[in-house]
Amino acid sequence: MAALRWKRFVENEDRPDKPRGFGVTEMRSPHDTLFTQNLLEHILESTGEFVDGLKFCGGSQSLMPKDTIKQVIELAHQHHVYVSTGDWAEHLIPKAPSAFKQYVEQCKQFGFDTIELNVSSLGIPEETFLRFVRMVKSGGLKAKPYFQVKFNESDIPKGGNRAYGAYTPPVPRSFEFVEDVDLLIRRAERCLEAGADMIMIDADDVSKHADNMRGDTIAKIIGRLGLEKTMFEASDQRISEWFIKQYGPKVNLFIDHTHVANVECLRRRHLGGNLASVPGSSYFLY
Repeated sequence: MAALRWKRFVENEDRPDKPRGFGVTEMRSPHDTLFTQNLLEHILESTGEFVDGLKFCGGSQSLMPKDTIKQVIELAHQHHVYVSTGDWAEHLIPKAPSAFKQYVEQCKQFGFDTIELNVSSLGIPEETFLRFVRMVKSGGLKAKPYFQVKFNESDIPKGGNRAYGAYTPPVPRSFEFVEDVDLLIRRAERCLEAGADMIMIDADDVSKHADNMRGDTIAKIIGRLGLEKTMFEASDQRISEWFIKQYGPKVNLFIDHTHVANVECLRRRHLGGNLASVPGSSYFLY
């Protein structure tokens, strides 16, 4: 049964049909349980029109027989959904270009469309990472570098109700590695120059905890890389709402498979949406 095309009632619609170059929704595979074809088929038959990509998460593909992986990918392709490997390469190959080339060839044989490369997990020099991006492209697949943003929690202003002028105890600074956002952006720009198709941002404290949202960091990343070349992990529905409210339906989001319908409602002028607003913060951009 065809989906109800209620989007026709929206004026000035800027949400294109698939294949989309922006406003992309990539969903994660259920990684806490074995990903079955029946579950995927149900999701795609009911909401496949709104899904652009499928990512194997948590190494779920390592639990499947090869034939099953191919069948899942073929099913996704029938619904015009691209399939990404997820950041699993670092668990399968040694840090050597020859082994990585074999990995790319194997992914292509399975039918994968995109190879995700986790900058942090791979732990290789930048030039080697860029070589991997070029190898993915030369192998006929799309490359999606995966970056993480980390900063000191003491830099986040604490919200909440308090009397004017009330004393706020300082938050002790941690000694964790803090990512230089400008350096991250420069590395991402080099990846795009090397042929990367999109940059995935796991913003960690930025986009996984709504009360800690750093709108300034998000704005800097989008301002430098462009809205169409970035995708943000938004596992929380409140985070999806924040991104769409701030940047409109054109923002690319990676979400949980259970949030597809809600996110699409938000993209289409909040039709049918009834999600709670994200908690306010002095770092939100309104």
